[in-house]
Amino acid sequence: MRPQIILITGANGEVGHGLIRQLAEQPDMPPVVVLDIRGLDERIHPLVYETKIGDILDTALLETLINEYEIVTIFHLAALLSTHSEFNPEGAHRVNVQGTVNLLHMATQQSRLRGEAVKFIFPSSIAVYGLPDLATKAAAGAVKEDEYTQPTTMYGCNKLYCEHLGRYYTFHYQQLAATNPLPGVDFRAVRFPGLISALTMPTGGTSDYAPEMLHAAAAGKDYDCFVREDARIPFMAMPDAISALLTLASTPAERLSRRVYNVTSFNPSAAELCDITRAAFPKANIHYAPHLKRQAIVDSWPADVDDTAARRDWGWKPAYDLQTAFGDYLIPTIAQQHHG
Repeated sequence: MRPQIILITGANGEVGHGLIRQLAEQPDMPPVVVLDIRGLDERIHPLVYETKIGDILDTALLETLINEYEIVTIFHLAALLSTHSEFNPEGAHRVNVQGTVNLLHMATQQSRLRGEAVKFIFPSSIAVYGLPDLATKAAAGAVKEDEYTQPTTMYGCNKLYCEHLGRYYTFHYQQLAATNPLPGVDFRAVRFPGLISALTMPTGGTSDYAPEMLHAAAAGKDYDCFVREDARIPFMAMPDAISALLTLASTPAERLSRRVYNVTSFNPSAAELCDITRAAFPKANIHYAPHLKRQAIVDSWPADVDDTAARRDWGWKPAYDLQTAFGDYLIPTIAQQHHG
């Protein structure tokens, strides 16, 4: 018999590490198999059943996984992220869209083999939104899932399309087939705001001005913020992002009124982030040097999102608000990293 497993793609980032640690602590949970093009950090190895080094575009590798394991849940984290996607939009499409199609097809095959739908948990992004101007952004307030979905980045386009693909594979896959193809895939997506981590260094993402500001201040370095003082988008602390994925995955399907959910925690302006950072690090030397093109992307994202559906359907509630995220999690941990 094939062993039952949970598959995590792109697991060698902080979200993947957090998921692995949380899953390892839950009783009666199937073991985790990791698929990552870079392998897996040695410190996490003891917590997983097996690590597969490979590419989600490698369909032969995915066929091997189908033959070796009974996959009950897929956390599909592998992606080419927003800034990198703008420099290589065609490559981003291959990884972010074709890679997701490959995994959805694999999940469909698994669902038929096991006679029960495979859960497919997908992290989406605030990048799926595209508000046309600042006046519209100001008037829109907290944006719902189905509003203003006209993304201006390749990453946003990829994520939005994959959300639609997930609904298709869940409800309409091969709908003209002569026989009923069910069970299908049980696709569920969390649309994340900007994520702020205390443990990993920012890598140039569009929302990374918040963690960049903190890390520079803690290290005693000057920082030129690439957005205006009044720039405002929603954020959440990284531990809440991991909690959201696990909570949505564990919710009975009959409680879900939709397949894509907003989640959020707090939405400070860049000036408010600066004030918090300067209060913690009084010597912080922060200036504003808006990058026009990156600023334009931030301006196209909502100032806030409406996560009422997630709170209603699966009890979503962030553990961190603005004060506790910075005071209890981000500032102490980042200060410890830089000063020991």
